[in-house]
Amino acid sequence: MTTASTQAPPQATASEAADIIPDVTASATPLPTPTPSPEDAGGEAVAGAEALKGVVSEQSNTIASVIEHLDSLGFTVADTRFSVWTVLVVIMVVVGVIVFARLGSKMAHGALKRFTRLESAQRLLGEKLLTIAVWALAFFIGIDILGIDLTALAVFSGAFGLAIGFGLQKTFGNLIAGIILLMDRSIKPGDVIAIADQAGNETFGQIRKIGIRAVSVTTRDEREYLIPNENLMINQVENWSYSSRNVRMQVNVGVSYSSDMKLAQELMLQAAKACKRVLETPPPTVWMSEYGDSSVNFIIHCWITDPEMGVGNVRSDVLNRLWDLFQENDIEIPFPQRDLNLRNNEQFQQLVAAISQRVASKGHTSE
Repeated sequence: MTTASTQAPPQATASEAADIIPDVTASATPLPTPTPSPEDAGGEAVAGAEALKGVVSEQSNTIASVIEHLDSLGFTVADTRFSVWTVLVVIMVVVGVIVFARLGSKMAHGALKRFTRLESAQRLLGEKLLTIAVWALAFFIGIDILGIDLTALAVFSGAFGLAIGFGLQKTFGNLIAGIILLMDRSIKPGDVIAIADQAGNETFGQIRKIGIRAVSVTTRDEREYLIPNENLMINQVENWSYSSRNVRMQVNVGVSYSSDMKLAQELMLQAAKACKRVLETPPPTVWMSEYGDSSVNFIIHCWITDPEMGVGNVRSDVLNRLWDLFQENDIEIPFPQRDLNLRNNEQFQQLVAAISQRVASKGHTSE
C-alpha cells in the first residue's frame, strides 16, 4: 500500500518578497497641499455676511466676482477676520434696522392713538414703552440677520455695564424718572408749574413735552426751560393745575384815608367782575390788609381757570378798570406824603436871612 506524501510550498525569503510587492510609497503621487482661503484663515466676524454672499453669488457671476474681491480685502484680529464686504453688510443692516425702528415706532404711535382713548399722559407713557419695545425688537432682528454670536460680545458687556454704572447713570436715572412721572400723573403735558431760573427769580410755565432726558417748560415770554426729569421727581414742584385748574390771584390796591372805604371796595369788586377771564364762581372778594403810611391797603382776590394764558394781564385789566371807576367817583389814589418840622435856631435864622437877601437881590436886578 503506497502512502502519498505532501510537501509544503517553500517559504519566500524577505528579499524575494520585496521584489514581488511593489513599493507603494515610492510610486504614489504626492497630494497637493490645500491653500487656506480667507474664511479659513480666521473665523468670520459676521456669519450673516457669508450667507448673504452665497445667496447673491448664485444670482449673477459678475456680482459674485465683485463680492469675492471685496471679501479678499480685509484683516484678521486674533481669530476673527474682518473684510470690506463684512463692513458693507453691517452698515446696510444697521441702516435697515434704524429705518425699521423709526417707521415701526410711528406706526405703533398712530395705532395707539387711533384704537385707544387714553389721556395725554397715559398715551405718552404708552408711546415711550412702544418705542423701547420696537427698538429692542429691531436690535435683535439685526443681530439675527448678521448672525453675530452674542457670546462674542461678552468681553464688551462688562465694559458696557461699567459705562452705564458710571457715565450713563444720570441718563438712565432721568429715563426712569420720566416714566415714573407719567405713571403717577403728578406732572403731565399741559400742566402749569412754577419754576426758578439760575438767578433765583421765580416764574411760571406750561409743560409742553416730557422727553427721555428732560421736561420742556415754556414761559409766557417764550423762554423754554429744559429741566431734568430727576429734578422734578426728587425736588418740590409747585403745580398750579395738578388737581384743579382754578388759580387765585391777588391785586394790591391803596386808597387815600379821606376816601369812602365802602364805596372803594364796591368799585374794586365791580372792576374785578368786569374782567372777562375772572370767574364768577368762586366770586371775587376784597380784603382790607393794613393801614399803611400814606394809604389804606386792600387786596382783591379773584379766580381764573387758564393760568397758562398769564396772570399779569389779568392784574393789569383789573387795575385799568379800577382807575376809571376811581376817577368817576372821586376816590383818591394816594402818593407818599411827609411833614417836615424844622427847628428854629441861630443857624436856621442865618439860612433864612441869606435866602431872603438873595431873593431880594434878584428882584432888584430884574427891575
